[in-house]
Amino acid sequence: MSILHQLGDIAINWINSIGYWGILLGMILESACIPIPSEVIMPFGGYLVSTGHLNMVGVILVGTLGNIIGSLIAYALGYWGGKRLIERFGKYVFLSKKHLESAEKWFDKRGEITVFVSRILPAIRTFISLPAGIARMALGKFLIYTAIGSVIWSGFLTYVGYMLGKNWGNIQNFLHPIAYFVAVIVFFILVYLAIKVIKSKKASA
Repeated sequence: MSILHQLGDIAINWINSIGYWGILLGMILESACIPIPSEVIMPFGGYLVSTGHLNMVGVILVGTLGNIIGSLIAYALGYWGGKRLIERFGKYVFLSKKHLESAEKWFDKRGEITVFVSRILPAIRTFISLPAGIARMALGKFLIYTAIGSVIWSGFLTYVGYMLGKNWGNIQNFLHPIAYFVAVIVFFILVYLAIKVIKSKKASA
């Protein structure tokens, strides 16, 4: 069993034991660069909504709050600790230098809007707050982009888990085609924004 599966099982046990607090804790850790998959946490929360054990709005709000808190922790680590701290201690929370470099490249190429876009992209989503902190992105913008992206992602996963019911574990089969579709849409949005920036620079030159 992979480490991700083990972490997912741990998150499920938390949610079964302490409900909303388990969702909050799991989402905080996921956004603080510990790869507990939100693709397990939120759909399982949605499943519990379908059984009447939890409330839809409550699950989404707690998941979003956890995302924001965890993202602030990662942002602060990047802001005050920089690369050196992450490279030294990241291995203890399953954060490799490769993870950080991938997130940095993504952030550098696409700018601050990346913080919003990355909330709906696999892998990058977990680590994007670090380069945002290292780049000293304005905290207000960071919070706005993070909150909007997080509520969309948490709401989507919770609703899918609710609709799938006891089959919530099959969510990966449901997510794969959607992930490709989202990636294509995001690509065209980024191309459009890049063209717009280039044109505005030429006009002001």
